[in-house]
Amino acid sequence: MLTTIRRLGNSRGILIPKPLLKQAGLEDQAEILVEGNTLILRRPDKVPRQGWADDSKRLSACGDDALIWPEFSNEADADWTW
Repeated sequence: MLTTIRRLGNSRGILIPKPLLKQAGLEDQAEILVEGNTLILRRPDKVPRQGWADDSKRLSACGDDALIWPEFSNEADADWTW
């Protein structure tokens, strides 16, 4: 299938027909990469940050959620008006 590369602001884009999206299993997001002179679109392996909430709860329950850097202030913080 031949398609036109269109101007989208400073970028370029193409319209992907719905049947092709369905066949590839693409919905809201796609991973894009270049191999040689080929652009590849594919379903992401997993949702970004998937499981982070559960992991942070587990760390907190183990007491392993202490700050790595101690809290500190900037010298001029008192001069700021918020």
